[in-house]
Amino acid sequence: MHTRQVYKGKLFLLFVVIFIFIVIISVRTPRSYGSIPKPLGAEVTCPHQVSEQTITLLNNTKHFLVSAYVDERVNGFSLRIIGIFRRDSVRSLHCVFCCDGHLSTTTPATILPHSDHFGFRFCATDVMCQVPRNCDATHVTLLTQPDGVKVLNHSWLPIRNRNVKEEKKIQFDFTVCISNLFGNYNNVLQFAQTLEMYRLLGVNRVVIYNTSCGPDLERLLQSYSQEGFVELVPWPIDRYLNPSSGWLFSQHGGDVHYFGQLTTLNECIYRSMDRSRYVLLNDIDEIIMPYQHRDLKGLMDMLQQKHPNTGVFLIENHIFPKKPLEENKKGPLPQWKGVPGYNILEHIYREEPDRNIYHPHKMIVQPR
Repeated sequence: MHTRQVYKGKLFLLFVVIFIFIVIISVRTPRSYGSIPKPLGAEVTCPHQVSEQTITLLNNTKHFLVSAYVDERVNGFSLRIIGIFRRDSVRSLHCVFCCDGHLSTTTPATILPHSDHFGFRFCATDVMCQVPRNCDATHVTLLTQPDGVKVLNHSWLPIRNRNVKEEKKIQFDFTVCISNLFGNYNNVLQFAQTLEMYRLLGVNRVVIYNTSCGPDLERLLQSYSQEGFVELVPWPIDRYLNPSSGWLFSQHGGDVHYFGQLTTLNECIYRSMDRSRYVLLNDIDEIIMPYQHRDLKGLMDMLQQKHPNTGVFLIENHIFPKKPLEENKKGPLPQWKGVPGYNILEHIYREEPDRNIYHPHKMIVQPR
């Protein structure tokens, strides 16, 4: 009997030891929730400072960030940041995200400067990031060191196009992107005629990046903006850089080509990606004009039928002289008297192109 009691006591003690061991292991072993670890600080929430500017200086660098967009078309990445980087000071960067109010771990950034910089120190640049698994990212910023705690004094970019789906109904058929207005541009008559010409051709939205324009044109653009036909994007690049009004550094000087034209056109493509079927990239003194179809839809329906797997269509430039070959004896309409700018309806004779030289092209793209 005594032996049995001793045996039961030892068995009970063994059960107690096993139970205590299991409890200790359960408490000390961390649980896995995918690739998102415990937030870097339970008291830290984000985003702290959300940039409301179209150009944002990146802390501890000479670079500028413009906007961030979901972009899963490049293998291994899920987000694209559009920026303006100084070419001679590109260093490693790290992406950090705000995931449902908490910081993610950092992921390495891939920096892709555009090859067309025309000799200027600053150039259009894409930064590709991978959002960690199980992170519902709403904002992103870049760090020079892989330490998310140092993100407190950084400005965050909101992530756009977060809900892009192929089956989503397209809002617009055609969007025109006009890169930059600068130098107090005030060619009101030409601008109004061009906008109305595009409306006749089936354009639904015109996006304009505005550094500066004259007071008359400002009133006109505000009117179109209130109507919803024009989307005005402030572009105060002259607050941060010495932008060039020319295209080649060796001839025109400055920090960046044409007031950052390549960056704004790139940004406009992504801005339009979830809402427009086609995007036209050109200057305000240019009109992509079909001559065998009544409108742009007829033109693109034909081109897509002939080239179903094409996403970019190049349109050759042709010049119309500034001085009309035949002066309009009647003059402009009475309503146009006193309106500054060129009357483009008087310029109807195209110069014969010289096939011995290169002619630039403008583009119609499918942004998706």
